[in-house]
Amino acid sequence: MTVRLALYKAPGKLSDRLIRGWTRSPYSHCELVLPDGRFVSSSPRDGGVRAKVIEPDPAAWDFLPLPWIRPAHVEQLLEQEAEAGYDWLGVFGSQILPAGIQSRSRWFCSEFCAYVLDLEQPQRYSPRQLAETIQWAHGVLRTTS
Repeated sequence: MTVRLALYKAPGKLSDRLIRGWTRSPYSHCELVLPDGRFVSSSPRDGGVRAKVIEPDPAAWDFLPLPWIRPAHVEQLLEQEAEAGYDWLGVFGSQILPAGIQSRSRWFCSEFCAYVLDLEQPQRYSPRQLAETIQWAHGVLRTTS
């Protein structure tokens, strides 16, 4: 099994609706899913970077395969950043105000996922932008392999 990107699309809370409206996206949150079923990301609900088991309900989540990402790489960065707090500064400084401002020791969901995926300036990615980037990359990989 491969690592997957999980994109949260369920109605959720008011904060989910606000994020979707601001980013013009069906998605308000994202996670990396390891082959053992653990979801890895940074969540304000859980206080920051963590791994947890979440029901992979297709009514609540869309999944994109990441066959080029090794589970061991995700595990290594999870261990390195475990318990790092949620990056509210980054949400405001790079998502609401496109200034590229973020914390060096905290993460928001798409920033953490983009970092694990080794994307430049990970604080610039919203869940929507991350999904679009992965869909584009997957299409390119599919057509060239």
